[in-house]
Order: sequence, then structure tokens, then C-alpha cells
Amino acid sequence: MNELAKKTCVPCMGGVPGLKGKDVDRLLKQLGNKWKVVDERHLEKEYKFKDFREALDFTNRIGNLAEEQGHHPDIYLAWGKVRLTVWTHKIDGLTESDFIFAAKADEC
Repeated sequence: MNELAKKTCVPCMGGVPGLKGKDVDRLLKQLGNKWKVVDERHLEKEYKFKDFREALDFTNRIGNLAEEQGHHPDIYLAWGKVRLTVWTHKIDGLTESDFIFAAKADEC
């Protein structure tokens, strides 16, 4: 289990700067698993599946995780694939909770 996945997402109340530079690089290295950082504001990853049903089942597991963690990604569902985009909406940037959620998503 990824060390990040053992943590719990913490709600952001806003008013804090998003992570940048070395902080993003350090957490991305910890996260691994082909996640990409987009403009130092979003995390993104695409998952591949053999058919629509598997992609939908994964989407439902991610939805349950999102509710459990109080941290909600954008989810794109298509035949055989799901793309997650994760960021902290209140600051339009990245926090540690985004990396935690991403690690938990990989375990789904």
C-alpha cells in the first residue's frame, strides 16, 4: 500500500496557496503510477478497462471513495476507460489531499 493511501483527505477551507515546485515533485514521486501534473494545478490519470462495465464499476468505486473522503474528482467515463482529474477546487490548485485521493483511487 502506498504511504499516501494510508492517510485521510483533509477538507480545505480556502485561503491557502496551492503546492508548487519541489513540493509537487516530491508528492508526485511518492504517488507514482503514471499520474501527471497539469500546470501545477491538477492531477490527471487515465485508467484502461476491457469494456464499459468494468469502467463503470471502477467509476462507482471512485464515487464511493469520493463521498467517504469528502474529496470529489472530475470523472470522465467512456467505453473501456476512465479519466480522473483531481484538484482542490477552493484554491484551484493542489494540496496534499489531492495526492492522497489519487493514491486511494489507484487502490480501487
